[in-house]
Amino acid sequence: MNASELGIVELQRALAQRELSCADHVEALIARTEAAAGLNGYVDFDPAPLRAQARQADAQRAAGTALPLLGIPIALKDNIDTADLPTSAGTGALRGKRPKADAEIVRRLKAAGAIVAGKANMHELAFGITCNNAVTGAARNPWAPDRIPGGSSGGSAVVVAAGLVPAAIGTDTGASVRLPAALCGVAGLRPTVGRVPGRGIAPIASTRDTAGPIARSVEDLALLDAVLTGDATPVPDASLAGLRLGIPRERFWGELDAPVAAVMDDALQRLRAAGVVLVEVALPGLDALNDATGFPVALFEFLDEMPRYLRDAGHGVDIAQLLAGIGSPDVAGILRPLLAGGAIPEAVYRGALETRGQLQRLYRDTFESNAVRALVFPTSPLTARPIGQDETVEFNGRQVPTFLAFIRNTDPGSNAGIPGISLPAGIASDGLPVGLALDAPAGSDRQLLGIAAAIERVLPRAAMPSIS
Repeated sequence: MNASELGIVELQRALAQRELSCADHVEALIARTEAAAGLNGYVDFDPAPLRAQARQADAQRAAGTALPLLGIPIALKDNIDTADLPTSAGTGALRGKRPKADAEIVRRLKAAGAIVAGKANMHELAFGITCNNAVTGAARNPWAPDRIPGGSSGGSAVVVAAGLVPAAIGTDTGASVRLPAALCGVAGLRPTVGRVPGRGIAPIASTRDTAGPIARSVEDLALLDAVLTGDATPVPDASLAGLRLGIPRERFWGELDAPVAAVMDDALQRLRAAGVVLVEVALPGLDALNDATGFPVALFEFLDEMPRYLRDAGHGVDIAQLLAGIGSPDVAGILRPLLAGGAIPEAVYRGALETRGQLQRLYRDTFESNAVRALVFPTSPLTARPIGQDETVEFNGRQVPTFLAFIRNTDPGSNAGIPGISLPAGIASDGLPVGLALDAPAGSDRQLLGIAAAIERVLPRAAMPSIS
């Protein structure tokens, strides 16, 4: 048994059957984490408290305590408050600072018996998708350490994909759980906005933000979703025979990196062979609605909500100090102008919320009028690109904006607040992972997990990269 390759449910079985102790498992993870230090997946990892938590979990198990995550190590993105570990949101002004209390989702994880393994690296203040952070250093993709892992929850995907922890919690505003999951070859869930409590998480925008799990299987995602949300509704078994999935061909499939296109063609063949009915659908006006919603909402709400978060956390840092301490040029270029006359006017924000309502109706009408359970598409149109290409990347022979290229397919569903999931779909010809995404109607998260579990069974089994 390779303890570092175990997912949550597999680890639970091994612990229950006494094939492994929590202490033994943690020792294996510590050794692998030390061997993979060059990936820079963690920004805060201390073996001593991890060992202490494991010993306590073993004692609880011996005493007959039964909890859904007892003794399971979980990594947390560094924008999720932990009272006993610093929470920096990847930015200089908060480095080394500990908030007053755990985030609500951390409280829930601990109440379920989880062990906090450490804090994972991220794009600074979660405003980016490369995880090339000038303050904490770049997180590196385990499949190719010169490549980005995606972001902003890049470190969370790195530590899961590299076998340093069975699962992690990230946050997703436009792509930030699903994109790194896809680029690192693991699974990631973005819940419907509002299902997961946001108290104690450094915000971008409450209208768009949600925490979500990254793991090695849909079964593990479903277990974590139940703990995070308090929704223990059983995940229904889904049959692929006759299942109707929408293919938004023109908008989401129109231009793909050649290696991505090949993996996606194979995935669609597997779905058809399993009996899935693929229905061509259109989302007219999607881009205009999405563009009018995304940044106005994010930038207005950030300037409104971040000061409140800083006060509640007790950091002794105000918004001006926070923005002055930004180290990453791409993030500074977005946020510093907000305090220099570049704030989003409230009228523009109110208009963006109205547009968001239209975007939500477009999705709702698309699902209903085509009688499809979910939309299926490539999580990212391209595979991971080299670290340092923060402004532009090569895409089909031309240079395109890095941020917009990578969030092209995930951003609209995020702005609509609907649930989305990314599954490992295979390894491309360039040796890098590719993700298959599903978006579903608002509130149908548990049904989406059932569909994803059925699809997962017909896709190539996810592999784990070697760590030298």
